[in-house]
Amino acid sequence: MNTPPHDTLQGRERAAAARAPGRWAAVTRALVLALGISAAVPVLAAGDAATGKTLHEKDCVACHARKFGGDPAKIYTRADRKATTPAKLKAQIALCNSELGTGYFPEEEEHLATYLELTYYKFK
Repeated sequence: MNTPPHDTLQGRERAAAARAPGRWAAVTRALVLALGISAAVPVLAAGDAATGKTLHEKDCVACHARKFGGDPAKIYTRADRKATTPAKLKAQIALCNSELGTGYFPEEEEHLATYLELTYYKFK
């Protein structure tokens, strides 16, 4: 008699992996960093950069352009930028979210952080 796939240890492991993709992404990132090949994975890899880009264009660009004479990217590229670490970037995103009342959920803040990390910051 054949054993159904979900009744085997391997089947249960696959089912658990399918239910927890975020956990495996975190484990993979930790292993990559531990092995010293961090250039392959951005520091803020938990979010979706495409979603972050959409949120950025919708809610961030106009305000940053007003603050920096029409160049919204300057807020990220200036010499005295405030976000110098991943934690400071996340804190700044949370501050903007609160101040502007955008109502982002933590996952959306994570999407923004990932987009900004890949586009401008490239923390190591």
